[in-house]
Amino acid sequence: MPAQSAMIRPNAEQLRLPLERPLAGEAFVSSDSNAEAVRVLSRWPDGAGSVLALYGPAGSGKSRLAADWAERIGAVPLNGVEAALVDPLELEGRPVLLDCAPDADDESLFHLINLAHTGGGALLLVSRSAPRNWSVALPDLRSRLDAVRTVAVEAPDDRVLSAILRTRFAERSIAPTDEVIAYLVRRLDRSADTAATAVERLDALHRPVTRALARQVLDEMNAAVEVETD
Repeated sequence: MPAQSAMIRPNAEQLRLPLERPLAGEAFVSSDSNAEAVRVLSRWPDGAGSVLALYGPAGSGKSRLAADWAERIGAVPLNGVEAALVDPLELEGRPVLLDCAPDADDESLFHLINLAHTGGGALLLVSRSAPRNWSVALPDLRSRLDAVRTVAVEAPDDRVLSAILRTRFAERSIAPTDEVIAYLVRRLDRSADTAATAVERLDALHRPVTRALARQVLDEMNAAVEVETD
């Protein structure tokens, strides 16, 4: 894949912001929560449109799925605000992945959408909400976003949440039993962030991760949430 630095405007500040990508070696887990998105991206671009929006909650795996797509077809990966630093002419006829898409300014996003309709072009927009819910000021951009084809990734289901927990534990060299994983999956919110917080708190106790310890940590987390909402 060509270096991104070759596409940055020479007179622009070369701001480098990391894409929201999983840790190297972390496997993507296919499940009912992302099956439709996996199916669509495996066939897209398919002639049904040059712009597609992939959206879903934080930690749902959408950025990893999009990164796999970009690698497979050789798309140029950008983060939302990076769109303003790229010469649009350098992207003509090329597929582009725009993660954190709502962070792009209206003009840059408008140009990227138009370029996606040139021969060989395609634009995958990744965000937490569908394009129809983005706040934009340009009327022409508003109409284009409203017409964008969308596919959603749902919040992690049991299979995905189990995989997230095992990965986060493995990062800390912890190998809990299947019973502990199942206990956490049944009681945690459907959130990758919450799962990561639970693992962090369990690790901080420097004790064997048992079901009893998991219950203690979850009780503390629930009590903290109740205090915040009072």
